[in-house]
Amino acid sequence: MKKSSKTDKPRKVSQVVVIGTSAGGLEALKKLLSQLPKDFPLSVLIVSHISPDATGNIFLDQLNKLDTLKFEHAKSGNDLKPAIGYLAPSDHHLLISKNCKMLITKGAHENRSRPAIDPLFRSAAVAFGAGVIGILLTGYLDDGTSGMKAIKKCGGICIVQDPEEAEYPDMPRNALNNIKVDYCLPIAEMGSLLSKIIPKRLSQIDKKGNKGKKAIPDDVLTEAKIAERVLSDLSSANKLGDQVPFNCPGCGGVLWKVGKDDDLRFRCHTGHAYTSAFLLAEQTNKIEETMWTALRMFEENKNLLTEMVRGKQGVGSKTAKERVKTTQVHIDRIRAILKTGENVGGDDMPT
Repeated sequence: MKKSSKTDKPRKVSQVVVIGTSAGGLEALKKLLSQLPKDFPLSVLIVSHISPDATGNIFLDQLNKLDTLKFEHAKSGNDLKPAIGYLAPSDHHLLISKNCKMLITKGAHENRSRPAIDPLFRSAAVAFGAGVIGILLTGYLDDGTSGMKAIKKCGGICIVQDPEEAEYPDMPRNALNNIKVDYCLPIAEMGSLLSKIIPKRLSQIDKKGNKGKKAIPDDVLTEAKIAERVLSDLSSANKLGDQVPFNCPGCGGVLWKVGKDDDLRFRCHTGHAYTSAFLLAEQTNKIEETMWTALRMFEENKNLLTEMVRGKQGVGSKTAKERVKTTQVHIDRIRAILKTGENVGGDDMPT
């Protein structure tokens, strides 16, 4: 009788596919995921920027109509299984723990988003190293670029949608401008690419084992740990870089400039993180909010002064009327800025 072999045990998960997208993402995902077979050998984890009020059920329903993988919401503590696509739930980050289980956290927003792409990509790089295949699709600004860098640093494979065909090319283009990606191609060619590189990479991982495994860079490991914790971590932030004279739009705390790369990134000790583009967008929104508040307060002040001098004469009345005129000057200036969009609310965000 043939003895049972230890190799009959289930293979330890050594590879994973992570996908990030934003604006235009549903159609892009449908086009990509429809190319995958029902017996796809890996788990697929997906982050798409969605409203915190959305359930994501419509998203899942659309994906489950495809004749391909099974799709479901990711659940904290669950194991990763092949041929299943896991969608990050709204208003939560999707991460992968060191023991390759899913983590759903209510951590701080990154790049104004929760779920955000960077935390998933970063955690996957820490957990799987060279076994990660990261795919970045259509979307605004540059969420995903930092996560792609982490994947690259840890030996994984980076695939980016050709910006020329992306409905919103910012995210793919920013990744290309900052990373030497492995592949940049149209979505229609990604399915066949995955079918070629997955078995090849699995063979490489099996041959090299722990000997060929890249060490996880300290900065990647630190940021991954911060994302897992819903707490302040001043010492970790100090390790990442130097403090800068900007306040965090999310909590008002001090920001640190992360790393020494050409593309600027910032993080506060509570966990909020921003690329320079997202930080500028947040500051712009805060300026506009402040100006609307100032406009309201000036108008209330003018109205109160007007009521106080109504039907009255004398020096006090004259002074109050002068203040009304001065206040109106401030009101007109603020209104002019808000109407023209000068310095606030502009569309010329960096890409």
